[in-house]
Amino acid sequence: MIQWYTRWNRRASKWLWWVVIAGLLASLPLAYERIMTESSSNKIEFVFDYRDLLDIAEFRPNPSEFVDEQLDAMKRAGIESMAVYESTLNELRLAQRVDLYSSRDAALITGQPAAAGENFTYVLFKDQESQQRLQPMVERAFQTQGITVRPWSYEDRQGLVVEASLEEASLKVMDPDPFALEHLQNKGFRIVARLSNRSLPFSAEDMDRKLSLFKEAGAKSIIFEGESVPGYTGKEDSPELEQMAELLDKYDMALAAIELQKAPQKGFNYLAKESRYNVFRLHSLSEAEADRLGGNLTEQEQEERIQVIADRFVLAAKDRNIKMIFLNARPSKNLERASYTDPLEQIRETLRGEEGALKRIVKAGYTLGPAHSFTIYNSSWQGLLKPVAVIGSVAVIALTLAHFFPWLLLISFVLGAVMAGGLYILSPNMLFKMLALGVGVCAPTLGMILAIQSIRKRRAGKLTGAKMGFAINLFIRTSLISMIGVVFIVALLNNIIYSLVIDQYRGVSLLHLAPILIIGIYLLFFSEGLKPGEIVNRAKSLLSSTVTVLWVVIAGALVAMIMYYLSRTGNEGKASAFEKLFRALLENNLGVRPRIKEFLFAHPVFILGAYLAVKYRPSALYIFILGIIGQLSIVDTFAHLHTPVYISSIRVGYGLLLGIIVGILFIVVWELLARSWRRWVLPSRE
Repeated sequence: MIQWYTRWNRRASKWLWWVVIAGLLASLPLAYERIMTESSSNKIEFVFDYRDLLDIAEFRPNPSEFVDEQLDAMKRAGIESMAVYESTLNELRLAQRVDLYSSRDAALITGQPAAAGENFTYVLFKDQESQQRLQPMVERAFQTQGITVRPWSYEDRQGLVVEASLEEASLKVMDPDPFALEHLQNKGFRIVARLSNRSLPFSAEDMDRKLSLFKEAGAKSIIFEGESVPGYTGKEDSPELEQMAELLDKYDMALAAIELQKAPQKGFNYLAKESRYNVFRLHSLSEAEADRLGGNLTEQEQEERIQVIADRFVLAAKDRNIKMIFLNARPSKNLERASYTDPLEQIRETLRGEEGALKRIVKAGYTLGPAHSFTIYNSSWQGLLKPVAVIGSVAVIALTLAHFFPWLLLISFVLGAVMAGGLYILSPNMLFKMLALGVGVCAPTLGMILAIQSIRKRRAGKLTGAKMGFAINLFIRTSLISMIGVVFIVALLNNIIYSLVIDQYRGVSLLHLAPILIIGIYLLFFSEGLKPGEIVNRAKSLLSSTVTVLWVVIAGALVAMIMYYLSRTGNEGKASAFEKLFRALLENNLGVRPRIKEFLFAHPVFILGAYLAVKYRPSALYIFILGIIGQLSIVDTFAHLHTPVYISSIRVGYGLLLGIIVGILFIVVWELLARSWRRWVLPSRE
């Protein structure tokens, strides 16, 4: 039995590579369908928050005239859409449709004392038209929530008494302001609906009416406000959420998925799924970020900040599948100027001109227009190809494991295939994420292991060729093996939920750390063909070595380096001002920015390490512990599933090309230093 297993285990190494190739061939159509999905939506929409404009106008001597002027200026700058909220009494006040008073204020203007203990809200409509159109809306909104509303008038103006405090009444949401919708339409703006979950309990009839009003005004998309979506009552499968989903389908409204939130809006994923992912991604310029465009800045400082925001908008559209950019602003008290200022002109400046966001986005191949969701390409034959990609991924993991424990090759593949089959039935999405992480770790690791073996064969005389050419060729071959992981990740996670970041690639920190540790272990214990007993003896020798202060310092430095390296991974990593400037320079000149750690560090270090190991000492192979950072970075680039595949491909291509050039420079510099050392330093010592 053991002999039979040993014979088949030895043969398995060759035919498992054929399994990998079959998996790659099956993965290519899956990757192609993701590319087709990504290219189905190329319109970018800039939207301004209309409520913010009303807030700013309140500090102007003629608010209505100011709003009109700013709307015209925004239209000229290229902002084509306005986000309109469900109205509130306070918003109607800002729009000069009503005047609001507390019980005390109403008593002062009427000259009649307020009832003892009364704390109500008094509403006066500006004119008869405002009363006719807004009074039914106000009465309905408050009566629905059990708040008594009764008529009131002052002189020749009609109004209402709302039996709630002014502070509370100002928070209640109503139908959108019909005057605002008409005015914005007349100005030529598209309407984007902004809905909240503040109307509790949820009323399908009330939401139906609101969506109908927005649809009549031309709205095709919704941005949800707050921590939860309308209809969310604490659980994902509530009847209220089902009703909301049905209404979204009825009015064919697309949903905006706001990026970089601390937590997804509760209930959003359910609505996205029920709407068949009629969803697009939204990037927001917050009020606080807009504030930094204004204030007491020099002209140069202001231009630099404007350019940074413009670059950010372009990068969002190109690199992160963003289809809507939501602009916010607010008034700021400027004590030095003794006035209230706003960043509206600076925001418009981020869009205008040759270096502005609009022209650069169009130049990148996008068009300006209403944001819409992707057309999802999901052919029926995906059900046949994905299992093949799954088996191919299992084969890559088994082949990697076999370089440490050769006898496990066949059994690990069979057990892996059986477990994958069971999980494919129970939870395919979980299986795909687990395999994507596994193959993401194993592909660059396998590539580096084969590179180390090639160098040892070269030193043994089994391979020939120029040393620099060998190093570059080895780098390219290793990168191609790492790309095996890329193809499987793109194929396994080609679901639209990853492009929309409704779900994500998991285990980024593990991807960045595990291959480094594995290659370090391989170099120490497995790369020299040691027998099991010799491996154990080497481990004992290392564990029993004398620990000096120097080793403690080195270990501390390594831990600090690892912590810094991990802190730079993912979206949370922080870059210095110089690095941001260098990034912008690369982005603006190359169109797509290659990763700095790849072409200035990891790729050149790989090439230099291979060259030194072949020409000088095999101990130079330990440089590969750093060189693998570039290989896993290749995989990580494509693990950013919200980035279009073609952008990631260009980024990696630039990194490889520039990495080879810088790697050659590393070798040249090393040789110059080595010759100088031999010529000047060694003779003087002798």
